[in-house]
Amino acid sequence: MIQKTALITGATSGIGRSTARLFAKNGIRLILCGRRQERLDDIRLELQGLTKVHTLTFDVRDKAMVFELIKNLPEEFSKIDILVNNAGNAHGLDAIQEGNTEDWDAMLDINVKGLLYVSKAILPNMVERRSGHIINIGSTAGKEVYPKGNVYCASKHAVDAINQGMRLDLNGKGIKVSAINPGLVETEFSDVRFKGDGERAAKVYKGYTPLKPEDIADIIWFAVTRPPHVTIADLTVMSLDQASSTIVNKRQ
Repeated sequence: MIQKTALITGATSGIGRSTARLFAKNGIRLILCGRRQERLDDIRLELQGLTKVHTLTFDVRDKAMVFELIKNLPEEFSKIDILVNNAGNAHGLDAIQEGNTEDWDAMLDINVKGLLYVSKAILPNMVERRSGHIINIGSTAGKEVYPKGNVYCASKHAVDAINQGMRLDLNGKGIKVSAINPGLVETEFSDVRFKGDGERAAKVYKGYTPLKPEDIADIIWFAVTRPPHVTIADLTVMSLDQASSTIVNKRQ
């Protein structure tokens, strides 16, 4: 059996880290990408007994670095079979008229342009080989809009549109394109959104059982292990207690 290679962005925490762990347990060769070298080193040490692991330290906003590092991957990691576009975040929760333009730039640069840069760097080789699978991690925020979500929701709506566009443009090229759109998942997401306000971030997940990163990793694994003729094109997942971005059954 030929060992597959997966590149995961945002691999140092949350969904990305859980996906890396599950892939490693199943013998997938890993290229793990992130901004935090120490965390990349930690997960490489954790997983290298299970599979071959290569790490790339970059910010997906840095177009030149993204293309340079992916272009110069070691030979054994150069043929990427699975791309998990997981890097993304939210900055702030403000009404549009009170929004911080630096927050807007960060969300659009990471969630939209970063996804495009990484995909662009990898797609030519997939097209040449007529084989590959792209998993784009979206959000329920890409399916609806909620108060003060404005630019974050816009960025995730863009991911939804890019995912659909990829699937159309790559049709007939042997490449699968999937979107996984989670609702509330207990990760560092809210810590980043609220800029280190741990108490405010914790309240997001209190009073109900949110999704865990491992839940999303399981779904990603399901998507990449379907038969060759089956594509999970677009999947939305929420916890039992969540009905929408703003309706969550929280118990006292």
